[in-house]
Amino acid sequence: MALKVGIVGLPNVGKSTLFNAITNSKVEAANYPFATISPNVGVVEVPDVRLDNLAKVFNSKKIISTTIEFVDIAGLIAGASKGEGLGNAFLANIRETDAICQVVRCFESKDITHVDGSVNPIRDIETIQLELIYADEGSVDKRISRIAPKARGGKDKEAIVEHDLLLKLKQGLSDALMISQMKLTDDEFEMAKSFQLLTSKKIIYVGNVNDDELAEDSENYKKLSDYAKANGNECVKICARLEEELTELEHEEKMVFLSELGVEETGLEMLIKTAYKLLDLKTYFTCGPQEARGWQFKTGSTAPVCAGIIHTDFEKGFIKAEVYSYDDMMVFKNEADLKAGGKMRLEGKTYIVQDGDVCHFKFNR
Repeated sequence: MALKVGIVGLPNVGKSTLFNAITNSKVEAANYPFATISPNVGVVEVPDVRLDNLAKVFNSKKIISTTIEFVDIAGLIAGASKGEGLGNAFLANIRETDAICQVVRCFESKDITHVDGSVNPIRDIETIQLELIYADEGSVDKRISRIAPKARGGKDKEAIVEHDLLLKLKQGLSDALMISQMKLTDDEFEMAKSFQLLTSKKIIYVGNVNDDELAEDSENYKKLSDYAKANGNECVKICARLEEELTELEHEEKMVFLSELGVEETGLEMLIKTAYKLLDLKTYFTCGPQEARGWQFKTGSTAPVCAGIIHTDFEKGFIKAEVYSYDDMMVFKNEADLKAGGKMRLEGKTYIVQDGDVCHFKFNR
């Protein structure tokens, strides 16, 4: 299943322009609020030179990359949690994502109006953050009303634990804290995540800048970057308009153009790397003459769990895995020599899969 990232922000900050760029599609991007009237979804292949190189070694007929699913959600405004603007329908779309990518306007422009009349990255972040908090307060209150009768009986221990946690979350939210900012135990945080609350999701801030601000940080972007660091969040600098233009260029032309601007990779590549880092994701590979394929997995996953990503039967009937590293394959160039060189291993159920592993799973059918 593809990693799912929701793109949010105030109207006219460049969300749909960014979406157009990263999915190379053409949704409406207009200079007025709510140009996006339903969530647009785009699936993007994750570029990985390792997969391309493995496909060459195996002469694979097909290459299947890992993917990220981006959901472009209409511009939120103050009062969205109470139904203002396009309101609750779009907050519901955010609940279904793995992470939130908040596009924050850092560029100045006389031609593109700002919904609040001026460019102020921190104010914009706080506007969105408060709407997420207000929405979560409503969700927590509903859960409390459902679980309270069970907890009051004093016999249902699970209900008591959940009720106590919900009261703790309610207090934190009323103090304008995101769940990610609250002092929770690991168990409490895992339970809170299961409630699908918006403020428990990890956040990437995307500072949308002018193209002449890519090489050197503007004052607006510095404020955003400092805020992100202070709150333990990730921040990426992108010129959404430029990213959209780059989709029209061939790879070599694109890299020359970026070099002239003083940057080494596209905003999309930076965003993907940041999303993987934020969600603690890695990639392993399966390869053969028919296809070379990448698979996303959470850091720390065992071989059976990774096998189950391909098919649940692989995890249930897991016997062992033949494993070697991408780096070793690039040295030996074929499996026979790699095996003769002692670089192919048989691993069991406790093996922790590493980023760049090439795996062949053996299982009982």
